[in-house]
Amino acid sequence: MVAIETGDSRLMFAPEVGGAVAAFTVAGRDVLRPMAAGSSDALLTASFPLVPFCNRIPNGRFQFQGREVVLPPNLGDHPHALHGQGWRRPWSLERAKGCEAVLTLDHAPGDWPWAYRAEQRFELREGGFRVTLSVTNAGEAVMPAGLGFHPYFPTRPGERLTAAHDGVWLIDADVLPTVHHAGSWGPDWAAGAPVAGHDLIDHCYTGWTQRAVLSAPGQPDTVVSASTECAWLHVYVPPGEDHYCVEPCASRPNPFGAGETGMAALQPGESRSIWMEIATGR
Repeated sequence: MVAIETGDSRLMFAPEVGGAVAAFTVAGRDVLRPMAAGSSDALLTASFPLVPFCNRIPNGRFQFQGREVVLPPNLGDHPHALHGQGWRRPWSLERAKGCEAVLTLDHAPGDWPWAYRAEQRFELREGGFRVTLSVTNAGEAVMPAGLGFHPYFPTRPGERLTAAHDGVWLIDADVLPTVHHAGSWGPDWAAGAPVAGHDLIDHCYTGWTQRAVLSAPGQPDTVVSASTECAWLHVYVPPGEDHYCVEPCASRPNPFGAGETGMAALQPGESRSIWMEIATGR
């Protein structure tokens, strides 16, 4: 693993595991859930990039500009293609010096029939970091592109999440969006709600204001903020586990479904980028 540091803030990377962050600590405290020792699965890391789409494509099948594409499953026997290719590929560490690190991924056409180059650029600061994720169409045809972040946070005693929103996509048994529900549903994150004590939360929230606050009694708040392109906030809370996810995304689940999904159409050579910041006190 490779690390960058400034003051008492330390950011570690596992580029070979989906271009993931392995740990982020401030004064020795885990702000992100640390990567499991010896793991080779991005799902067990501290954070990983979502590129070139977020969440699930039903049965991996979609059409784009008259072209039919079928993606294989990439999460065990789960039938729906998930989170793009970036999290299942090793990335290259281009630089890790001072307070900056750059990771890159070059994708050759395959099941996803478009070539692209993805880049993560990290800037570490006292008590926080910013990561900018970008994707560039490296092929000769128009390419669809969506981006997002998948950070894991340790669930602290009394943990609460506060994040303004105006609605939520309800899900079916396959965790696919079905109906958009206006207003709050289940835990009211807009008012601030406990993280623990619910059935599975694996939902995409709309009308997010690009700022979420994670708080726990007697401990510093963690603030997650993102660029305005990240119009969706995905919250994943697995019951009985010691972690949860607050995911800024520039596209929503079922990204090739009906309505506005946030997917962009990149011309050859065109890029798209988003950023996320995670900051905390001591």
